[in-house]
Amino acid sequence: MADIQEPSGTLNWRLSAHPITLVTFLGFRASSLVVYLLGLLFTSNFVLIFIITILLLAADFYYVKNIAGRRLVGLRWWNEVNPQTGDTHWVFESAPPPNEPGGRIINATDKRFFWLAVYVQPASWIALAILAIVRFQFIWLTLVAIALVLTITNTLAFSRCDKFSQASGLLGNGLYSASLARNVGGALMSRFFRR
Repeated sequence: MADIQEPSGTLNWRLSAHPITLVTFLGFRASSLVVYLLGLLFTSNFVLIFIITILLLAADFYYVKNIAGRRLVGLRWWNEVNPQTGDTHWVFESAPPPNEPGGRIINATDKRFFWLAVYVQPASWIALAILAIVRFQFIWLTLVAIALVLTITNTLAFSRCDKFSQASGLLGNGLYSASLARNVGGALMSRFFRR
């Protein structure tokens, strides 16, 4: 029986360009939710679940921001503080497009997994916040609030980073094509006047 090739972009981790990064990314994303749910359902030891979930959320935040985002979708962000004024601003960085030096093609499977996980996790924590309110377990809301801050920060930052990279890509293409047209036009004009 012949192997059937799945199209690029299918949600199959085996099609990933970076399978170890992808599996680790998904593991961190799921582990904090699983520990929280198991703690909510099977134990009354809030402190233990709080500490384990916070450690997993922190590891997830770091891994997504510094490793998975860069390797899976070619995006990175950070926050800089001006020491004189104390003002902060976000800095967004994206990998160069494939047609530029050092550029690379982003794997469609990695991209789909990344964006799906980045948007699903805050939605899951919002659902868990609603569940905690309905069950009158307000102490669990503190943990959910911290989880929401961390996951929504990464989601917003990567969304803005993606929009920034698309806008700069369009701007770069426009500037490149304008300079190309100017160079071609200049060459034609110089040929015309040399005759």
